[in-house]
Amino acid sequence: MFILEYNFKNSLNHYNFCFVILQKTKIFNLISVMNKTVALVLATGFSLSVCAKDRLTHDPAATNDETILHVWSWNFPTIADNMKKIAEAGFTMIQTSPVQNSYQPEGSGKKIFDENVTEGNWYYYYQPTDWKIGNYILGDKEQMTQMLDSAQKYGIRVIVDVLPNHTAFDIDEVSDDFVNAVGGRDKLYHSNGLRPVSDYNDRLECTLWASGALPDVNTENPDFQKYYMQFVNELLDMGVRGFRYDTAKHIGLPSDPVDSESGVKVNDFWDVATGRKAVKGVKLAVPYDSLFVYGEVLQDRNVKEEEYSEYFGQTASGYGHILREALDKGSAEGLDLVNWHHAEAPEYLTTWVESHDTYANEHESAHLSDDQIRTGWVFLTARQNGNPLFFSRPQNSSRKNYWGDNILGARGNDEFFHPEVVAVNKFRKEMSGQPEDIRISDNGAVLLVNRGNKGAAISNIAKIANFVNLPTSLPDGSYRDKVYNKEFKVKNGILKGLVAPLTTYILVK
Repeated sequence: MFILEYNFKNSLNHYNFCFVILQKTKIFNLISVMNKTVALVLATGFSLSVCAKDRLTHDPAATNDETILHVWSWNFPTIADNMKKIAEAGFTMIQTSPVQNSYQPEGSGKKIFDENVTEGNWYYYYQPTDWKIGNYILGDKEQMTQMLDSAQKYGIRVIVDVLPNHTAFDIDEVSDDFVNAVGGRDKLYHSNGLRPVSDYNDRLECTLWASGALPDVNTENPDFQKYYMQFVNELLDMGVRGFRYDTAKHIGLPSDPVDSESGVKVNDFWDVATGRKAVKGVKLAVPYDSLFVYGEVLQDRNVKEEEYSEYFGQTASGYGHILREALDKGSAEGLDLVNWHHAEAPEYLTTWVESHDTYANEHESAHLSDDQIRTGWVFLTARQNGNPLFFSRPQNSSRKNYWGDNILGARGNDEFFHPEVVAVNKFRKEMSGQPEDIRISDNGAVLLVNRGNKGAAISNIAKIANFVNLPTSLPDGSYRDKVYNKEFKVKNGILKGLVAPLTTYILVK
């Protein structure tokens, strides 16, 4: 999504429940909104024969060892050309920008961002005009195939950013093929789908109106679902093995209001998208559990994290906010960096220090230096859980020039293969199966992630040098860190050493 929408949500407990499949429904209330009728669905019959994956109960033994590189605004040839470097940097997955046909005004396609709006903007590829593969920003299907072949060669899984929730602002640019396939323009959007959301905490508005003023697709229309799933299956056939669902919280759940004016009886998009049911003879082409799927469910009030967990992993946007606050202050004092601040179990969360939205929209995170982002990344990635995503900032970007070279399709800056990033990515794999123990210095500047008795990662998030004097499970002895060969000592279970400003260190037994 390219319109910033964020609020931190307080910590929630993990719940142990299994959401049952609804077999019978009845409409129990009708609400009139702007002369449109919206039906609320109440479940009255249940079956325990089929149970969704429980993503709410944390397994203390679960460890995550994947890392995702968000190759934001890179085109397919650029990604392919850098696949070897990505693999050598220790990343196991990449996330591409959206690959479907996109809005293309005259003169666009040159710059990541153009304040004069004449040479293109990155958010145009978040404005679909058709669910067919290829756009002028990333490249065509043949180029995508070459990129996927390169990914397979180097053992990298490819995740594609998909966005079935909306179309381009200019609905006249939506393709005739798409409009005809879904039964005409009246069937394409929700009955209030062109009306901008005024309250993102109102589930009716959030799921049936235009988020960020983007026209809201009627995702419950079976003809749309079939058309969209054919696009998804084509991607899977090409070798894509995961998806990031943009604006996922704006697509209704079974318990959300339904748009009865559009003939909808049940919100079943997620059941179709995750392969639980077929639509008009089309079903997800591969077993859903073989895919890595997460949804952009930005945390706020009245967000149904528990119910969304029935379908996919979610974004830990609240945790990212707290981590950036610590980086801003140069101290975690008074902040809780241990709790993940989410209802979903941490092994299913996608985590980040920053995302493309926090960087590019209101520049919430763009002021943070590369060094600050890196110290946060090492801390985040050294942890036992979460699936960390590293956002690739534009080449030659600075804290005064966020867009850097400002070339759409070009590779991002060198940070994704900085030695500290590489070291922690490999540390994460090596520590698979090891429990975490997090220690923070009294001044909040030094963050220590112990992983069993096998390793430890140190981040000094302050702009001044600090001493480490924290408990560890590493055996007593001397250790040299993986990047700078700096010596640290453990005596009587206490790790000691001097750490440079905004620098990280990796220690392995």
